Amino acid sequence: MSNSEHKYHDYHLIDPSPWPIMGAASAFVTAVGAIIWMKSLDDGDGVFGITGSLPFAVGFLMILVTMFVWWRDIINEAEVEKAHTPVVQIHLRYGMIMFIMSEVMFFVAWFWAYFDVALFPGAGVMGFEGREAITGGHWPPMVTETDGGYFKGTFDPWHLPLLNTIILLTSGATVTYAHHALLKDDRKGLIIGLLLTVILGISFTVFQAIEYMDAPFTFGGHIYGSTFFMATGFHGFHVIIGTIFLAVCLVRAIKGHFTPQQHFGFEAAAWYWHFVDVVWLFLFVAVYVWGAGTPGTH
Repeated sequence: MSNSEHKYHDYHLIDPSPWPIMGAASAFVTAVGAIIWMKSLDDGDGVFGITGSLPFAVGFLMILVTMFVWWRDIINEAEVEKAHTPVVQIHLRYGMIMFIMSEVMFFVAWFWAYFDVALFPGAGVMGFEGREAITGGHWPPMVTETDGGYFKGTFDPWHLPLLNTIILLTSGATVTYAHHALLKDDRKGLIIGLLLTVILGISFTVFQAIEYMDAPFTFGGHIYGSTFFMATGFHGFHVIIGTIFLAVCLVRAIKGHFTPQQHFGFEAAAWYWHFVDVVWLFLFVAVYVWGAGTPGTH
């Protein structure tokens, strides 16, 4: 008979876990809450209408709890159970690569939407009067009020957008420095590099929030605002996720979790951060520089 307390292979057989079903339930509650919340806003319930905001908040809190306990278990598998063997780490890398590929296609959709309207600003769309009525037949659109929204111009790409580009490029350098420090078993260099990257990530988010508050156009009522905020807004959301990812790695680094031989958690965060950097470069060139028009004021 085999001894069940010992395994004779390099693979990791995951124990039964309640977190997948809890995560699915949390996402469902969040989605339903968001729908009810948006409907309550239409009914004049106010931004903090209790009808929809409460189930949305509960669902979102459940998601955060699920993320925390699930990733806690994964860290425990790596640090305590030593279950992340070299074979398991290869599979984790494949999984992260496939995830990033799916994220690439996610952003392809937003770039597709932007370039479709930018390259064909006067095209008719499914029997409607066409985009010329709201773009003036050129891109960026005419500086005018349309459909209840406002478009007073575009951002100056050489102001806050350029500053945020420098911030993200610098953060790519600091996270790379942290990675090389880890490979050399330089714990202090790893912590410093991660700390600087987290600070730069937070700075990017703050400056983007300032930029949004001063935007010379709105999200609704204009096709430029819709494509702009969907593309840059989702990127900003990914920056927040990446910053949290790296902050968790910083805490783990302080606790001494990573070694030069085993540090996939940090490696995955670094890959994700570099992906966020590359997407921003495309956004900066395509949306801010190539698509620049008359700089507007709030």
